[in-house]
Amino acid sequence: MRKDIKQAGEFVWDVEKTDNMNVPGRIYSSVELIGDVVKDNGIDQVKNVARLPGIVKASLAMPDIHWGYGFPIGGMAAFDWDKGVISPGGVGYDINCGVRLAVTSLTESDVQPKISKLATALHQGIPSGVGSTGSVKLDKKEVLNVLKNGSKWAVENGFGVPSDVDRTEEQGCLAGADPEAVSDRAITRGLKQLGTLGSGNHFLEIQVVDKIFDQDAARAFGISLGQVVVMLHSGSRGLGHQVCDDYLSLMTKQAAKLDIELPDKQLSCAYINSERGMRYFQAMCAAANYAWANRQILLHQTRKIFQQVFTTSATSLAMNLVYDVCHNIAKKENHIVDGKEQTLCVHRKGATRAFPPGHSALCDAYKEIGQPTLIPGDMGSNSFILKGTQKAMDETFGSTCHGAGRRLSRTAAKKLCKGRAIHRELLDKGVHVKWTGRSTLPEEMPEAYKDIEAVVEVVHGAGLSLKVAKMRPIGVVKG
Repeated sequence: MRKDIKQAGEFVWDVEKTDNMNVPGRIYSSVELIGDVVKDNGIDQVKNVARLPGIVKASLAMPDIHWGYGFPIGGMAAFDWDKGVISPGGVGYDINCGVRLAVTSLTESDVQPKISKLATALHQGIPSGVGSTGSVKLDKKEVLNVLKNGSKWAVENGFGVPSDVDRTEEQGCLAGADPEAVSDRAITRGLKQLGTLGSGNHFLEIQVVDKIFDQDAARAFGISLGQVVVMLHSGSRGLGHQVCDDYLSLMTKQAAKLDIELPDKQLSCAYINSERGMRYFQAMCAAANYAWANRQILLHQTRKIFQQVFTTSATSLAMNLVYDVCHNIAKKENHIVDGKEQTLCVHRKGATRAFPPGHSALCDAYKEIGQPTLIPGDMGSNSFILKGTQKAMDETFGSTCHGAGRRLSRTAAKKLCKGRAIHRELLDKGVHVKWTGRSTLPEEMPEAYKDIEAVVEVVHGAGLSLKVAKMRPIGVVKG
C-alpha cells in the first residue's frame, strides 16, 4: 500500500496533503476495491487536481475511480467561482454523458416471449456505433436552438411529453449556454447525430426490477418488483467531443501565459471568470443541452418501438421517465464550505449529482425522498437506482459514483476474451445482446469493469446515496 494514503473510515481513504497541494485528497473506496485504485495510479491524478488554483475542501474520488484524461474518471472537485479554474479535463470529452431510466407497465412475463424481437427492433430502430447518424436532420439554425434549449426543444418538437423535462436534471437545460461559443466544426458534427446512441460503453438496456431496498422511495419513483424498465446511456456525441477538443487545444496553447504550474498538461485550464474560461463554460453548457436533447429523442424512439412490438398505446405502456442524470459536467452551484455559503464551479467527471430531500433543484415528486441517482452496470451486470442524501451535500458537494468503473483497458479486455463468444456467454445468463462495432463486446465485457455491487456498497455504506432498487438486464443494445 502507498504511504501517502491512509484509511480514515470503513469506506474513506485520505490522501496526504503535500506542500504543492492546495487541499488534501479523499477517495471513497473499500478494502476490496482500493487495490485497483493504487494499481491504476488514480491517486496521482487526485493529487494533481489538488494543485489547481481555487480548489476547495478536497480533491475527491468515488469508488469507480480509474485513470482518465487529466482528472481521473470517478473524480470530482469544486473551485471557487471567483478565484478558481475550469478545466475541460475535469469534464471529459463526452460532455454530459449521462443516464436516464424509464418505467413501463410491463412485467418480465410480458416481455420474455418477445425479448429477442424487442432487442432486434431497438437495435434496428435506434442508430448506434461510431459515426452513426439519426433520422433527426437539422440545419445550423435549428442546432443552435437545440444548444440553447436542450430537452425543452425536443419536447416542443414532438419528442416526448412535458413531464420528461420536469424529471430531468436541470430540467434538461443549462442556462449558461451560448451557442456562439461553439465552433462551426462542432456544429457540423452535430447536424446529423441527434437521436443516436453512440459507441463504446453507451447502451440501451431492457431491465427487470429484481430487488427493492426502500419501499417508500421505490413507490415515489414508480418502481415495483418484477417490473420491466428501460435504461439508456449516451451523451453529446461528436459535437461535445469537438467542444472539448477545441478548448483543450486553446487552453494548452495559452497555459504558459498563466500563473498556474500544471503538474500535467492534460489539466490545461483557465480561470472561470476569464474570457477563455467563461467561453468554455458557455460552450460546455451548450453541448450539455445537446446531450439532453439527444437522450430525450432516444427515449421517444424507444417508446415508439415498444408500442409497435407490444401493439399497445402510449397510455397503456406508461413508459414514464423516472429521472435523467448527467455525469460529465461542470456546474455553477452554491454549497456550504467552512460554515459559509459559497458559489462554486463543481466538476463531476464520472460522478453523479445526488441531492438530498428538500433541495430546491428537485421536482415536486421527489422533494420528500431525494434525487433519484442512477448507477448502471455494464452488459450482464446489475444496475441500481439510489437516492441522494444530506451527507453527500456535506461531504462531496452532493455527489456520488456514476457506474462500475473500468478495471481493464480496452486492449487488455480484448486480449482476455480472445477465443470467447461474449454474446453466447451473455445469452447463457439470460441476456440478449445486439451490437454494432466489431470490437464492442470484447472491449465492454463484464470482466472489464469493477464489481458494481461492491462499488454501490461503498457509496451506500458511506451514506453518499442510499440503495432503492436493483435491476437485472435481459436485453442490451450496444454501439
